[in-house]
Amino acid sequence: QVQLVESGGGLAQPGGSLRLSCAASGRIFILNAMGWYRQAPGKERELVASIIRGGRTNYADSVKGRFTISSDNAKNTVYLQMDSLKPEDTAVYYCNVVYVDDGRYERVYWGQGTQVTVSS
Repeated sequence: QVQLVESGGGLAQPGGSLRLSCAASGRIFILNAMGWYRQAPGKERELVASIIRGGRTNYADSVKGRFTISSDNAKNTVYLQMDSLKPEDTAVYYCNVVYVDDGRYERVYWGQGTQVTVSS
């Protein structure tokens, strides 16, 4: 089993910053990718940013230049630094990991989500 501990959500003003973190633990043999998705009310879940083993990153066009994803491989932790926040960034943010378990099967696991609200 895998556990994901998300933290860092909350309320920010437009133009402000927040930093999300997600720590993975459990029966992880190899972490292949970690990422953040978000879902706003009435909308589908969408990719915000991801980072794969080796360090290559991918961002949604709407957050490029404002958000930065990074990881600490020793801690199996992924971070999302969110700057220049806009009201349209308001959503529940979900951590996502793609990993190989100790049975050598690749699996996907989701965190429970953390609310980010951008409002004055």
